[in-house]
Amino acid sequence: MDILTLIGIILGGVAVIGGQLLEGGNIKSIFQPTAALIVFGGTCGAVFIQYPIATVLASLRLATASLFSRKEDLRSIITEISGFARHAHRNGLLSLESKVGKLKDPFFKKGMNLVVDGTTPEELRGIMDIEMEYEEERNNYAARVFESAGGYAPTLGILGAVLGLIQVMENLAEPSRLGEGISVAFVATVYGVASANLFWLPFSGKIKNRTREDSVRKELLLEGLMALSSGESPKLIEERLEGFLEKKTPNKDR
Repeated sequence: MDILTLIGIILGGVAVIGGQLLEGGNIKSIFQPTAALIVFGGTCGAVFIQYPIATVLASLRLATASLFSRKEDLRSIITEISGFARHAHRNGLLSLESKVGKLKDPFFKKGMNLVVDGTTPEELRGIMDIEMEYEEERNNYAARVFESAGGYAPTLGILGAVLGLIQVMENLAEPSRLGEGISVAFVATVYGVASANLFWLPFSGKIKNRTREDSVRKELLLEGLMALSSGESPKLIEERLEGFLEKKTPNKDR
């Protein structure tokens, strides 16, 4: 698991619960099933209304993947492409056909097949750009599922507070029932605000960061494939792609 994600989840939970304890409160008082049902059930319901099931499932898949570290070794990609270039200079582009089948990255494999088939650099960019833009838009759209949930949750928390206060007003003549209504009212607000800022919105941002990192990797691959298709020397290809290592640096901690 991504260590910073794990630390963030634990730290966020400890901060909220620890703050409650430091204020002399009881930890049981912030665990209210009714408030949880209103906020989390209502948030999920609103999300399900807004987005199709395929997008919701995609967002869950991307969020799960973002929990785990992923090493993007761009240097090894550059080395692999320059190796293909050296092989092509000696034996021709068609000789790379036997190596294409060993590639595991679908984007890389599709691009190499196009190069081997003699696709021009301009045609190659046109074809691969469509795939890159579609996948980036699809992932960012999936990230908006969590972003929308982050907007709905605080509002549902307020709704839970109002419902709790309604219960309080209805039972003013029964003091023994006032505590339950007040508890639901305030805890629902806590659930809404806390879930939005400690879960929904951070995961939306994390998916977008991963999408950006993946786009940089694909840009590098596309530039390398175009250079390979145009017959550039391995040394020139390496120098061209070196710039992507610096481009990756600002996102290294994401």
